[in-house]
Amino acid sequence: MGFMDLSGALGRHFGSVGMALNEISTSLTLSAADSLTVTGASSERARSCVQDLCRQFNVSESLSVTLHQAIPEHVGLGSGTQLSLAIGAALNAHYDLGLSIRDIACLTARGQRSGIGIGVFEQGGLVVDGGRGEHTLTPPMISRMNVPENWRFILVFDQRGQGLHGKQEISAFKQLPVFPQPEAARLCYLLLMQGLPALAEQNIVHFGEVISEIQSSVGQHFSAVQGGVFTSQPVAEAMDWLMQQGAVGIGQTSWGPTGFCCVQSATHAERLVDEVTKMQADDSHLLFKIVSGRNSPATIQYH
Repeated sequence: MGFMDLSGALGRHFGSVGMALNEISTSLTLSAADSLTVTGASSERARSCVQDLCRQFNVSESLSVTLHQAIPEHVGLGSGTQLSLAIGAALNAHYDLGLSIRDIACLTARGQRSGIGIGVFEQGGLVVDGGRGEHTLTPPMISRMNVPENWRFILVFDQRGQGLHGKQEISAFKQLPVFPQPEAARLCYLLLMQGLPALAEQNIVHFGEVISEIQSSVGQHFSAVQGGVFTSQPVAEAMDWLMQQGAVGIGQTSWGPTGFCCVQSATHAERLVDEVTKMQADDSHLLFKIVSGRNSPATIQYH
């Protein structure tokens, strides 16, 4: 849901806020086998991760891994982090290695900027990380709160493209201008003294105002390298319409192109998605999905 401090003026860079979702997830089964087989969604990416971690753990890669579902790649939903941590957690359980999620995150080079993916895997809910300092291994979680059960989030996907990732993402960060320290201070103040208290009191309007402010500020900062506040113009237009219909917390997750917003109830979300889908009938590339906040961590089941 956005970075708070891209200035690094206090010696810590980034710091971010985000949340876990119920309806979009990565799920896999890992078991012993005669040789390594990886099947299902994102299988090539998963195979590489399994082989890399088996080398680092010094364990056999004679395994069968089945991916039942995987988060779409490079659309701003943390697919790489969740896949890496899921595979690492499965290997850790299978071989009884005694590692923490933080250990696995370090070994898979996760949390290099935002720590949200690690935090939601560990704890679920809405989390805030404290960014990266000089000696940070993984960004520390400084707040974790439940997301109201009745709130719903509308995700808007542009199926024609992906957000910046890999070398392109690293290059984009290098091209960005210096982020003003006063603006970083304002965003942190808004989150601490309005956004989080509003979440605690289940005030969706005030919470949404803060997320929209963070998104607007960071989106403008990134606009030079992503082509605007939103990566996708059709998504931007859909988000503007949703805002006019009363949706709050308008933004783009990570580098997009996925947009998001928040509404008070499932009924409200369903009505808006039904209306906007009819309006967007000529643009079949946009996909709208209603999701809810997940207030529990990743789960491991033994068979």
